[in-house]
Amino acid sequence: MTRMSFSNFITLFISAHFLINFWGIEVFPKARAGETSTYDFKWLDPDKEVYVLQNRKYRKNGKVNISAGGGFTTSGAFVDSKAFQGRVGYFFREEWGLELIYAKNSGKENDTARSVRNEGASGSTPFRRITQNYMGAMAIWSPFYSKVNTFNTILYFDWLLGLGMAKIEEQNNRSEFLSGSTGSNIQSTETHSGVLWGTGLKFYLSEMWDIRADVTGLHYQANKASTRSTANVWYEHYDLTLALGVRF
Repeated sequence: MTRMSFSNFITLFISAHFLINFWGIEVFPKARAGETSTYDFKWLDPDKEVYVLQNRKYRKNGKVNISAGGGFTTSGAFVDSKAFQGRVGYFFREEWGLELIYAKNSGKENDTARSVRNEGASGSTPFRRITQNYMGAMAIWSPFYSKVNTFNTILYFDWLLGLGMAKIEEQNNRSEFLSGSTGSNIQSTETHSGVLWGTGLKFYLSEMWDIRADVTGLHYQANKASTRSTANVWYEHYDLTLALGVRF
C-alpha cells in the first residue's frame, strides 16, 4: 500500500466515525442516551417510561492495562518491516487514560528497492528511512464502546484514540543517495522527536484478558535528501498491529 493511499484510508476511517457521531448528536439529539437515560414514549403510551440499559460490562476506570503483540509497517515504498510493540496504560476516568508505548521494528529493502537499484546495470539509489525503534506517551480518549451479538456470543469492545509525543530512532542511506554510489551501503543512524498518534479497537475476552488491533502513526522532521537544500521535511511511519492484553 502506498503512503498516500494509506493516509487517505486513515483520514476516511476517522472522518466517517466522527461524522456518524456528529450526525447522531447534532441532528438527532434525542437519540443520545446515557446509562441513566430514558426515552419519552408518551406518544405511544403516556404511562410508559422506557429506560436505556447500556450495560457497560467491562469498566476501565482505575485499571492498569499491559499488552504486547506484533504486526507490520505499512509505510515506505522501498522497505518491508515487521513491528513488535509493548504498551502499559492506566485509565484515571472511564473515558480518559494515559499510555506508554515501546516498539521495535525490523526492516529491510524490498523488491521495489532492488529493482530501482538494478545492481550491475545503470540503476539508481532509492532513498529510504528505516525505523529501528520508538518510544512515547499518549493521552488516550475512549468515548465509544459497543457490543455485538455474533453466533449467540456477545462481543464487547472499546474504540481508543490516542495523541502524544515519541522519540524515534531510524537508519537511512542519505549519504549513499547524495553521493550516487549505488551499492556502497553507507548507512546513518539518526534520532528524532515527533508526533505520535494511534487508533484501535479493544475486544474483551474476559474481565482480565483482551485482544486489541491498532494503527499507530509517527510524524517527524528530518533532513531532506537533496544536495540543494538541507531543510527539514516531514516523514511518516505507520504500524498495523495485533496484541494480547491483560488488565488488573
